[in-house]
Amino acid sequence: MLMKRSLFIAAISTLAAGSALAQSNVTIYGRLNDTVERQKVGSTSRTGVVDSASRIGFKGSEDLGGGLKANFVIEHGFNTDTGTIAGSRFWGRESTVGLSHPTFGAIRLGNMPASEAYFATADYVSMHNHDTGSSADALYEFVTTGALQNAIAYTTPTIAGFRGDVQYSLHETGTVTNRSFAVNYDAGPLHLGFGHEAATGTERKSYAFRALYELGAFTFGGYYERTTGDTFKRNNIRFAGMYAMGASEFHVNAGLAGDRGGVDASGAKQYTLGYNYNLSKRTKVYAFYTKVDNEANAAYNPGALIGPGPAAGENIQSFAVGVRHNF
Repeated sequence: MLMKRSLFIAAISTLAAGSALAQSNVTIYGRLNDTVERQKVGSTSRTGVVDSASRIGFKGSEDLGGGLKANFVIEHGFNTDTGTIAGSRFWGRESTVGLSHPTFGAIRLGNMPASEAYFATADYVSMHNHDTGSSADALYEFVTTGALQNAIAYTTPTIAGFRGDVQYSLHETGTVTNRSFAVNYDAGPLHLGFGHEAATGTERKSYAFRALYELGAFTFGGYYERTTGDTFKRNNIRFAGMYAMGASEFHVNAGLAGDRGGVDASGAKQYTLGYNYNLSKRTKVYAFYTKVDNEANAAYNPGALIGPGPAAGENIQSFAVGVRHNF
């Protein structure tokens, strides 16, 4: 009798747990992205395996009723070529918690990835390798230094194709407060974006505009960025294009950064040619050639380099073949 009662209690507990779990869900996701590259920085050439922003993440939501949901994201970046942590923080890519409602929008708190201003502009037109690795956009300037920590964010609901994002990063123990504002607009094949970043304490600001248009097998995009500071102004522009044919994608993009105000020969150019072959929706093989042409007083660096970055006036070139798998 005691055994039957114990089994009955265990069964009820299991059903209750199942009912609770049914109200929420957790998704495990990630990306592994590696290339074999021949890189040249200045007059030095090296060959090696390069990681392109591999990560693993967990995200979930709980239905609280009436359209209200609790949401979380934690995302860890790692280097698949060495097995080490990317950066110094384990959940450095993202760690946020918040609430959302279809009518009132969403609020998030925590450590956020690159600003929504960046996602609305430069990231949106970086189609060939998701703005990662040695062919990443070297010319876009992060006023907010990338990730926003100790941040509060609000996202509006999408209305008539428009969506807005506001982020405010509290300085807590530092002297700089970062903020970001972005607007996205989608209307069929047309996609537009605006982004603004500012860092109080340094008086650095940026404004960027993006446009992308899909025309059958062709996709055309570009952005313009204006950066200002206490003693300088700088303009940056980039164009990108893609032609899709079956499982193949052919990519080309080019960027031009002007001189930083008052400093001659401090601009740069960047060119990339890329080819992707999609083996499935989640796996592709690809190849690209990229070059950053720095003027005498510039040292723009896309990152993911084998060895040290460029000195002023040194150029960067890389030819790469790689595999990317999403899960």
